[in-house]
Amino acid sequence: MEAAPLSITAMLRAQEIEVEVAGKTVVECATFTLQPGDKVGLVGRNGAGKTSLLRALSGEAPPVAGRAVIKGELGYLPQDPRIRASVAHVTGVTHIVSGRGLDEAALRLEKLRLALEERASNTNVARFAHAEENYRFAGGYSAEAQARSIASGLGVPADRLDLPIDALSGGERRRVELARILFAGSDVLLLDEPTNHLDNDARAWMMKFLKGYRGALMVVSHDLLLLDEAITRILHLDRAELIEYRGTYSHYRAARKADEARLAKLSGRQQAEIRRLKDLADSMRHQTEKRARIAKTLDSRVQKLKDRAVTAPQSSERVMRARFPEPPRAGKVVLKAHGLAQHYGGPPVFEDIAFDVGRGERLLIMGLNGAGKTSLLRILAGRTAPTAGALSWGAGVSVGYYAQEHEGIEPGRAVLAHVKAQSGAGDQQLRSLLGGFGLPGEFAFQDAGTLSGGEKTKLALAQLVAGRHNVLLLDEPTNNLDPPSLEAVAAALGEWPGTMIVVSHDTAFVSALEPDRVLMMPEGDLDYWDEGLLGLVALA
Repeated sequence: MEAAPLSITAMLRAQEIEVEVAGKTVVECATFTLQPGDKVGLVGRNGAGKTSLLRALSGEAPPVAGRAVIKGELGYLPQDPRIRASVAHVTGVTHIVSGRGLDEAALRLEKLRLALEERASNTNVARFAHAEENYRFAGGYSAEAQARSIASGLGVPADRLDLPIDALSGGERRRVELARILFAGSDVLLLDEPTNHLDNDARAWMMKFLKGYRGALMVVSHDLLLLDEAITRILHLDRAELIEYRGTYSHYRAARKADEARLAKLSGRQQAEIRRLKDLADSMRHQTEKRARIAKTLDSRVQKLKDRAVTAPQSSERVMRARFPEPPRAGKVVLKAHGLAQHYGGPPVFEDIAFDVGRGERLLIMGLNGAGKTSLLRILAGRTAPTAGALSWGAGVSVGYYAQEHEGIEPGRAVLAHVKAQSGAGDQQLRSLLGGFGLPGEFAFQDAGTLSGGEKTKLALAQLVAGRHNVLLLDEPTNNLDPPSLEAVAAALGEWPGTMIVVSHDTAFVSALEPDRVLMMPEGDLDYWDEGLLGLVALA
């Protein structure tokens, strides 16, 4: 059947879209329209298929069936954006400007200027004048200032924008990519967890931007404040079906709660009637011929009721029962660091950092975006070498590292294989471990590359548990987690007696962790934790 034509005002139209992940249908017959000014929040439990649906709409991973028609320019932010190797050497500001192709336009203009200097022919003059006029009309001369303004709003320090992209931290690269998408001025925005790695000021800037955005927006986010501030409509993904709710996230929560209560009652009544009729049919089945015919009639009624029966709604999230086992005993002094420094070709990220960590201590690393928190953790984890300085680990230390970019999760490799690589335990024990982290049953055999962002976070944490480490290096371990899962992880780590060195913007998580000391970056000042610092966590 021919699809209906796109309406004049529609910016995105999804028609009968079906999406599969690891052979399982996660979206079925999805049909909806986004018009200019529509700001849609896509919600549902971790692993429901939200990220997969955005990928299908963007064209990154075409759907199994159906199609998405987009009118105008599309801006798409994946949950884990990968910047192409071909642009890793360009500066952050140049990458942002490339969102409107103005980097290439500037290069063409410069080539024409050089050609004009070499030979001032009428042809060269005309070519340069035409290119210069187009460049001016496209906003080329104000582009860098605009790019820096957007990046500043997203919390990228001005001096970091002049560094090559491959010298930036994972969080900085993500913010630069988000700035590039926003700078491009797209007609349709598909944003997957856009507030990851943003501090409070950057979140406030982002909310203001989205509230004023005039195009069509669809966003996946666990940032409930963002959804309440900027969203006018919700699409709830549940058992492969999209259900629409009008209004803010708060309106949706109230309406969804009422729907779940209504459907649960209806499902209960239907199942009770099915059981009653089935029991009645069974009681007649082996009696007189007349009663046997009545039993067959009742069987037909039971089947019709089953066909029409509603299914009680699932809980919005899988419940995690995370537990970190007692760690092996380490020496009294776990780590000593002396004179650590890191440079990436420009100004030093940090210099002369010195500190020590004792057994069972919890050290929180704080500092503004770009202060070198992730760079320091990568040095401690042995992923990169410091420019200067040295560190030494104590006796009996086993280090587990949680990278915010999920570097330890390999596409094409099964979930179970990831935890088996960290442990000599049997498959059943490891599958039980995965179940405790919200990855039960057939998740064990799923390609880890097909997991959602929240599921990858859970797998990475399960890997740490499987490794039985006594020192954990945690870089934003709560990103992509739904609120119940975040609470479960915070509670589990709060009770764990091992040593932790942590980077986190999440105030609730830090509060539950109760750090002993704080290392302020890039200065390297070491001090005892005080609850008064909690207000700075989201800014750091």
